[in-house]
Amino acid sequence: METENPRPGAHLDDEFFMREALYQAQAAGCLGEVPVGAIVVRDKEIVGRGFNSPIGEHDPTAHAEIAALRNAAMTLGNYRLPDCELFVTLEPCAMCAGAILHARIARVVYGARDPKTGAHGSILDLFAEYRLNHHTEIIGGVLAASCGRLLSEFFAERRKKPSNASC
Repeated sequence: METENPRPGAHLDDEFFMREALYQAQAAGCLGEVPVGAIVVRDKEIVGRGFNSPIGEHDPTAHAEIAALRNAAMTLGNYRLPDCELFVTLEPCAMCAGAILHARIARVVYGARDPKTGAHGSILDLFAEYRLNHHTEIIGGVLAASCGRLLSEFFAERRKKPSNASC
């Protein structure tokens, strides 16, 4: 079992819920999608799940965070999710950061940083924009090694296979 040093603002349940997000990411990888998974939690109960599926759904917005937010909103019967936390295996992109802020998510916990599209400081930091009317607590780096390894292994395997190979 991977253990990491506690991060400022991290809760005891963060690793547990990140492992649940990792299960979602593994499901995406098995379908040939980039392995990113997300869950939404309210009162220590999972109320939404999602994983990347833009290839299979032919939808550029089908990111793990968007799927989990949609699932949670349907479960709770409200597009606003102010008492919820989002756990995602990869730093959210700008599109997902916008959706997280519009949903009024209270807290986001992510695993690996995304140096190409990350919107929590890797490229830009939308969550720190003081002019926005909602602010979300962000904790990064929870199980970062496991989250990053899943992505690295996926892309290493993809580079080995011919482009028309299936999973």
